[in-house]
Amino acid sequence: MTRWRDAALALLSRDGAGLILAVLLAASVWVVATMLPGAIGRLVFAVGLLLVLVLAAASLRHLLELSRARRAHPPPGRRVDIGGYRVHVLAEGKLRDGRPPVVWFAGGHASGYSILHLHRAFRDETRSILIDRPGTGWSDAGPFPRTTAREAEEVVLALERAGEKGPFVWAGHSFGGLLAANVARRRPDLVHTLVLLDPTPLETIVFGPRLGALKDMRRAAWRGGFAQLFGVNLMERHNARMRKTPAYAKALDATWAVLGPEAAAARAVETNAAYFFTQASIYSELTPEGVAAVAWDTVVYDRDLGDLPVWLVGPRDDTGGDTDGDIASLPEAQTGSAANAQRMFRFFAATRERYLATSTRSRRVVAPPGSGHNFVYEQPEWTIGVMRDVICGAR
Repeated sequence: MTRWRDAALALLSRDGAGLILAVLLAASVWVVATMLPGAIGRLVFAVGLLLVLVLAAASLRHLLELSRARRAHPPPGRRVDIGGYRVHVLAEGKLRDGRPPVVWFAGGHASGYSILHLHRAFRDETRSILIDRPGTGWSDAGPFPRTTAREAEEVVLALERAGEKGPFVWAGHSFGGLLAANVARRRPDLVHTLVLLDPTPLETIVFGPRLGALKDMRRAAWRGGFAQLFGVNLMERHNARMRKTPAYAKALDATWAVLGPEAAAARAVETNAAYFFTQASIYSELTPEGVAAVAWDTVVYDRDLGDLPVWLVGPRDDTGGDTDGDIASLPEAQTGSAANAQRMFRFFAATRERYLATSTRSRRVVAPPGSGHNFVYEQPEWTIGVMRDVICGAR
């Protein structure tokens, strides 16, 4: 079943997959119509043919718009071949004063431009590198399944073939922190310092409450992919609806305020189905069953990183503090007793702190009061100051 799903995702991630689906639907309509008697068969054929023509026209229009977006926004970096598919690497700035180069990963399964503001802050101070994970930005979708372990290998290969030399500071936010930690475990020789910006701890998936938000993410990726094949961007519609929620609107505004108009280029070229279907694939890790299947290759355990310098940066690790706002918005924290909500606060905070045990040279940096999970966007100057300590030498 998994093999068939991955083959389907690989096919659906192609730009012209909408036309393929239209042809398959046309064949199905013809078969069904020939099996029905007289007028009913003709009616089914006529209605089905009309639907096929609408879908084909929508797919062709989508391909035209996508082609225009790609011409208007050519890749700002290099598209590096890593074995039949290309990964986009944007490396800017020069090494100076013995400062290490830095590689950035945004949260979610996002493009490099999703953390552009940090790259922008350091490209004049050192070599700063953004990588589009396969399926995002200007990178190809690559083979399926999409996994954190596979992408850890891909980004290292892309850097090597782009001619970038380590050791690097690897900095990742949220799900990007999990990727950065996985890279560090596999290639400690390429690590100057690992900076985890409130990274995703997979223990929360296995031992924590079943979060409806994670299921919604996976479903949204599948729906978004099919819709995008025919030029319908469900992500934009979702964001427009969610803007009615003040906390969500605040997070979106903070993000785009710091990213600036440059990041819109990446969003324009991501209006393709591969962006969604690669998410659908890698987000399958975010279930208890998914984590169990990939844990040994993906999770970074206690002492896995030896004596590598690890900085864990994020909100306070106690309850009654700064992470409460993020967790309180979860439906699972709003049901049951207050004791259940407090248990969730403690659990999520404790699982994050487990990253400190991955190395004998770990340190904890606490974000300013009031910070939440998205402090990299809500507290950009403070985050840049922490990264400057890492890159230029900790004070």
